[in-house]
Amino acid sequence: MRGGPIVVVGDSLLDVDIEGDADRLCPDAPVPVVCGRTEHRRPGGAGLAALLAAREGAEVVLITALGEDVSGERLRALLSQFAEVVRLPLRGTTSRKTRVRARGQTLLRVDTGDGRAWRGPDDDRAGRALRGAGAVLVSDYGRGAADTVRDLLNRRTAPLVWDPHPAGFPPVPGCALVTPNEAEAEALYARPCTGVEQAARHLVRELHAEAVAVTRGADGAVLCTRAGRTLRVPPPMPITGSDTCGAGDRFAAAAALALRDGASVQDAVKAAVTEATRFVAAGGAATMRLPEPPRTRGPRTALDDRPRTAFELAAMVRATGGRLIATGGCFDLLHAGHVSLLRQARALGDALIVCVNSDESVRRLKGAGRPVVAERDRVEILRALGCVDAVMVFEQDTPCLLIDHLRPDVWVKGGDYTGQELPEAEAVRQAGGEVVVLPTVPGHSTTGLIAAAQEVV
Repeated sequence: MRGGPIVVVGDSLLDVDIEGDADRLCPDAPVPVVCGRTEHRRPGGAGLAALLAAREGAEVVLITALGEDVSGERLRALLSQFAEVVRLPLRGTTSRKTRVRARGQTLLRVDTGDGRAWRGPDDDRAGRALRGAGAVLVSDYGRGAADTVRDLLNRRTAPLVWDPHPAGFPPVPGCALVTPNEAEAEALYARPCTGVEQAARHLVRELHAEAVAVTRGADGAVLCTRAGRTLRVPPPMPITGSDTCGAGDRFAAAAALALRDGASVQDAVKAAVTEATRFVAAGGAATMRLPEPPRTRGPRTALDDRPRTAFELAAMVRATGGRLIATGGCFDLLHAGHVSLLRQARALGDALIVCVNSDESVRRLKGAGRPVVAERDRVEILRALGCVDAVMVFEQDTPCLLIDHLRPDVWVKGGDYTGQELPEAEAVRQAGGEVVVLPTVPGHSTTGLIAAAQEVV
């Protein structure tokens, strides 16, 4: 099994759904009048592919271009909740796709934004991310992000899944899997063909890919490999959903995850068809919900009813049917391992509450000289992370009392614990939740940092 994060490269968009009711026609035109009630924002394009991978528990690094406009700021705040973002500069305005929907049906989509990616100061970070990848997914939406790091993609060693776009550049040679839909396959083929099998066989040769899977909606996918094998992969069940927005991203993300974990390309495509089918049946991208990031400008107003405390946040998440995630620890000398764990934890649900040991609690657990960073500062640093929605301090040796009150759906711990070894596992079970243990980043620990600092001194 291959380790390492999923590195997603591509163009991120801001998707906005305006949901309302439509009970009458406009008097001056034969169009429905939508009385909008709610507005939901989420990452689209490569950002959606990254979110879908993160929701499977993967550590995700997203290499994407972000603008300095309002839509770009909102998109950056959303992305930071679940992924490490390597930012490329954007010339122009951030792409935004706004869908007006009534009773689950899309009536209109308005696209704005003309931005294109260009090379910037984060090339070194992008190279490091690609060198450490367990798998790479290029989610090309024709806005140039993949082309800006094309030379780095040519030098990567991890399996590469390329989800192409008619307005984008051709995939680099040596992709483990290219995943066009039928229209994209025809555009890449650029000549008359007798069917998707012929197009797939040609594209494997033309693109120097190990395999091509042409997605066909309700008919699943057609897979063609470099060895000459062609296989039809039907969906495991009839597709019942009508909103297919994001299905291609779900397919590509599932395939990349499977290849990272050592699956054959045939098994990866079967898994991808299954996950894309389930995704559409569950309502597609319209069901993806992320909490609005805190405002970075302007005073709080009477209309801003976001919860102020962790308990208010927990109550709001439960009231709206969301999934509450919580974790706990000392978080002394916050390092990359902590941040990775928190990002992965946040991706498992709709809000993340971090329970922090007080100074006295840390001293009892870690001994004299700890914590290095005082309680107040540890809390402020954690609150500054985009993936953290609320922070609470507890005085006891374990967070069991807080768990009783917060009642999280998932309690996350990093390391090689089993759920039964955790002192708080019983409290989580009594509260109706489950324990999820996520892997830690090797070579990162507070104890190690302190020891290294003492050696320098």
